[in-house]
Amino acid sequence: MSARNGRSAVMTIGTLAQRTGVPVKTLREYEDAGLIYTVGRSAGNYRLFDDTALWCVGVIGTLRSLGLTLNEIRQLTTIYLERPDEPIGPHLATLLQAARTRTDAQIAELQRRRQRIEQFETEHARQLAGSATDLRADDPHFQRARG
Repeated sequence: MSARNGRSAVMTIGTLAQRTGVPVKTLREYEDAGLIYTVGRSAGNYRLFDDTALWCVGVIGTLRSLGLTLNEIRQLTTIYLERPDEPIGPHLATLLQAARTRTDAQIAELQRRRQRIEQFETEHARQLAGSATDLRADDPHFQRARG
């Protein structure tokens, strides 16, 4: 947007969505949660933003990509805005550790799933290849239909 009197031009939420690739519904949630800088509303009650909202959406996207939840981002935002003299880094480090712990748990669960898949494939290799009794053999519905 072009600058006017040293300020960025104002954009609607639709324009912000186009510029960031984030759906309007998600941007509304971010704005309602106080995560995006806003310049208020238009006379027609449209949400209005300037270029600082682009920065906010970028930061949110980065934090989400690191595994932080919206609730955690809200917590961090509250500290960031309400305690400007306090370093934000240690708070972010704590949240990143929580995200790492969740990620490790998800990885472990995915590894267990992969083991179950491999076990199933081993136990049913002939059926999966189509060279043995079909997997339907254990289905009572198909057994009745044949009997």
